Amino acid sequence: MKKLLLILIVLWCFACKRHDENKTISKDVIEVESVEQTRDLTVYNFETLAPLLELKDDKVHVINFWATWCAPCVKELPHFEKLKSVYASKGVDLLLVSLDSPNVYETKLKPFLIKHNIKSRVIALNDVQSNIWIPKIEASWSGSIPVTIIYNKDSRKFYDSPFTYQDLERELKTFLN
Repeated sequence: MKKLLLILIVLWCFACKRHDENKTISKDVIEVESVEQTRDLTVYNFETLAPLLELKDDKVHVINFWATWCAPCVKELPHFEKLKSVYASKGVDLLLVSLDSPNVYETKLKPFLIKHNIKSRVIALNDVQSNIWIPKIEASWSGSIPVTIIYNKDSRKFYDSPFTYQDLERELKTFLN
């Protein structure tokens, strides 16, 4: 009985090793096939994000706070992508700030960005002290998303509701000279 058990354990280990080797081979093939679809993601805390909320240059800055789990956020993302493509040459800078949890950056956020062909600059905000940084962004902000800030060196406006493309473009135009 002990010999049979030992043989079964050896066979099981061999089978697991072969199965893991096959996984590795498959994984390598998948990685090679998707090299062009990789997406870098920079992670900020609020201290490193804060300067991006107050730039004093000649651009109009559009900053959208969103997450992959937020249906209204996901619905409006194409509007921001379109805005970027139409207005980038006119001095408009777009930044998408993901509030997704760090444990989903690799499994959900990056694949989402690739699947939806998000070309805009995306950073992930990883700062658990939201009760400190939310009021620094806007005193009236409850913490709900989506939230957008549009600003230039002369003025700044905070929006705490989702946009249609027409509404987003109309608001942006009030900042363009």
